[in-house]
Amino acid sequence: MDLFNSLENQNKQIPLAELLRPKTLQEYLGQNRVIGENTAFLNLLNSGRLFSCIFWGPPGCGKTTLARLIATKTNSDFIELSAVNSGIKEIKDCVARSKENLRYNKKTILFIDEIHRYSKTQQDALLPYLENGTFYLIGSTTENPSFQVVPALISRVQVLMLSPLENESIEKLVEKGFKYLSEKYGAIVLKQEVLDFIVRYAGGDARLALNLVENSYFAADFKDSKRNLSLEILESLAQEKRIKYSRQEHYDMASAFQKSLRGSDKNAAIYWMAKMIAAGEDPRFISRRLIVCAAEDVGLADPNAFNIAVNAHKSVELLGMPEGRIPLALAVAYVADAPKSNNAICAIDAALSDITNGLDYPPPMHLRDAHYKDAAKYGFGKGYVYTHDNPDFKQQFMPDELVDKKYFKD
Repeated sequence: MDLFNSLENQNKQIPLAELLRPKTLQEYLGQNRVIGENTAFLNLLNSGRLFSCIFWGPPGCGKTTLARLIATKTNSDFIELSAVNSGIKEIKDCVARSKENLRYNKKTILFIDEIHRYSKTQQDALLPYLENGTFYLIGSTTENPSFQVVPALISRVQVLMLSPLENESIEKLVEKGFKYLSEKYGAIVLKQEVLDFIVRYAGGDARLALNLVENSYFAADFKDSKRNLSLEILESLAQEKRIKYSRQEHYDMASAFQKSLRGSDKNAAIYWMAKMIAAGEDPRFISRRLIVCAAEDVGLADPNAFNIAVNAHKSVELLGMPEGRIPLALAVAYVADAPKSNNAICAIDAALSDITNGLDYPPPMHLRDAHYKDAAKYGFGKGYVYTHDNPDFKQQFMPDELVDKKYFKD
């Protein structure tokens, strides 16, 4: 078996992104807010203290790498599982190994990639061992843990949000990747426009950047004992840019879209809408957000905005995409430019708040339904004046207890 394993390892083509993983925290790029000098997280590691945590961030931001470096820094046994193909059995195996480590005064870190894919039962299985210190958990997820991880587990870990790598860090990684390949396989001629293209294409994803570095290096023209990498080769490899769009980003983009409309910034609103469309968002979801904004934020200041938003929704259903983007863009411009008033939403929310907080009263007797046989016997409808017969007659429509209450701002 050892021979077969050795042959397997020899024949593997290990990706450049794996080969260039940093070996120390000093080599780790980005995430200065979390792991930078004198941060609480780094100070804890330097003191030798371990704690359970979940790294939440987009693909390629360094979650797995950071977990491995923490294990190295604290001299801990590192057990790596993927939530895609592991479960209760693997957790029990980890428990047994962790208990054995404790006998020799060695800490254990259980790293679970894509921890949000674990079921509630599988997540609950971790709880007793975190509680009694059998092992320390580091989870990684691209989804918001508040929605995807059970509250009992959230209460036992620190959630650390990691960001996409900034362009400066990505450029350093790209240069490091080309340097490594050049030293191993031969020199390459690079132009700044090539580096800039890869940095833009990566969008903060280190793995995506290094994959493109590796593929473009071996796809480059080989002339005069040097490889020449052109922008055309890069563009043919990269093709259409993939838009990052997780469940959390679905909500974040929608929030940015609606707030831009509210703030009368049609250029920002059209950008966020374009990003949603490019990521494959359901256009009917976008048009519903438009309708909400037209009612909530424009409201009585320009009631026609509501009609335009509703018609944009109908147009999307009639036309489909990509043509549906045009009425959506028209509606975005109109709703963003329209004057704003939140009078209607404030009025309904204030009335709902009063009712749920005890100001819950029946209609006055003269307003009650008088269209059935025994209504007159109870005095229902007595004294009501039909408004069309006497439009100038002033009568009370509010409950006696709220007779002077105003919900709409005149």
